[in-house]
Amino acid sequence: MKQFRFHAAASVVLAAAMALAGCSGGSSTEPAKPGGEPAGNAGGQGGGQQVTLSMHSWRVEDTDGYKQIIKAFEADNPNIKIEFKPFKATEYNTILNTALQSDSGPDILQLRPYAPGVSLAEAGFLEPLDSVTGISSFPKDVLAAATAKDGKVYGVPLSLNSTQFYYNKKIFDENGLKEPKSWDELIALSKTLKEKGIVPISFGAKEGWLLSLSHGVIAPSNYNGTGYLEKLKTGESDLKSPEFLGSVKRMQELIPYFPENYVGLELNDMRTLFATGKAAMFINGSFELEGIKKLNPDLQLDFFPMPTDDGKAVITTWVDGSYAVNSKSKHKQEAMKFMEFMATKKFGELFANQFKRISAVSGVTTDDALVNKMAELSQSSSTPYLMVVDFAEGKPTTKQTLENALQGMYLGKLSPEQVVDEVQKSAATWYPAFKK
Repeated sequence: MKQFRFHAAASVVLAAAMALAGCSGGSSTEPAKPGGEPAGNAGGQGGGQQVTLSMHSWRVEDTDGYKQIIKAFEADNPNIKIEFKPFKATEYNTILNTALQSDSGPDILQLRPYAPGVSLAEAGFLEPLDSVTGISSFPKDVLAAATAKDGKVYGVPLSLNSTQFYYNKKIFDENGLKEPKSWDELIALSKTLKEKGIVPISFGAKEGWLLSLSHGVIAPSNYNGTGYLEKLKTGESDLKSPEFLGSVKRMQELIPYFPENYVGLELNDMRTLFATGKAAMFINGSFELEGIKKLNPDLQLDFFPMPTDDGKAVITTWVDGSYAVNSKSKHKQEAMKFMEFMATKKFGELFANQFKRISAVSGVTTDDALVNKMAELSQSSSTPYLMVVDFAEGKPTTKQTLENALQGMYLGKLSPEQVVDEVQKSAATWYPAFKK
């Protein structure tokens, strides 16, 4: 696969808080300082004896899939057993942080991408992985999501995520609708669906991370092709600009096309509403594809990238998650074997086909046409998930500030202008280009 370009360099700086990214929710949690002895070299215990490794994740829905992947690893490493234990996404950060602080963390842990995960490395909780066989085969812009200021890599990248509009092809066909090629067309088809008594967009505002994710999809429609992202990085523009304000106004403009009582809906409600054919569209990530298909294998499903004002279309992308080794693990040598496994094409193919997602391992394709379509668009028409790649720092993070402010807007307490005010205030406290 060609290299993915996520413009991630500005993101891998010290973050004082854990924040959400991509396929997860919850609140920011400041990482505790490591205690006890300094991290040792990978060596661990075990040799030929039986060793059991603990492996933690925020993906409860992936439990069955990981059983198959772990089974394949254990077949080649019979002296190593792995206990996969996932936690609710909204609770994972706190649970993990508490465990690391008390030196009782798992041997292997799923790492948030960019600043939140890198902050754990820079606090001393993680083992460097630069010596892991296969790690150098990942493109640098993919490794950037788990690379610290010291230039060392602390996580084996797991997946390349995208976000887009899923849609029900049957509903579209029955109502003579086509994929929109502009914002005005998106609004027009939403009006048509509403007039026909169909919920246009399955959407909920109960979980903040879903709001920043949806904004990540919609925002580029307003600024793509304007050079806005480059101006942000140099400080020539900020988050109160017409481009960013316009993106928040578009989030507001979609309100008439959300379900009734959308402010109280969470991901499970949204997924079910769409998968059961009660809503025509669903804004979400590539990581949702498997869940949708499990709920309704017969759903006639497709997706479209976000149409933009410059007449093009973009798909929002980022490197989502990696797996890391706890610097306090008593079985680092065995944990490193799993890291090496994760860097192989065998793992990449198992992951991609098991979870219907884009593997971070180069050269992997899947047996799913929609996943391959996402991968192709991610190569040719991608734009970075701005809040994850560039604005996942601060106390609370700027990403979380946007989420809270958007919830305030949907509750009728904040205007779009007040939303961007809050977001800019947050970013101004830490974003390098705003502090010049």
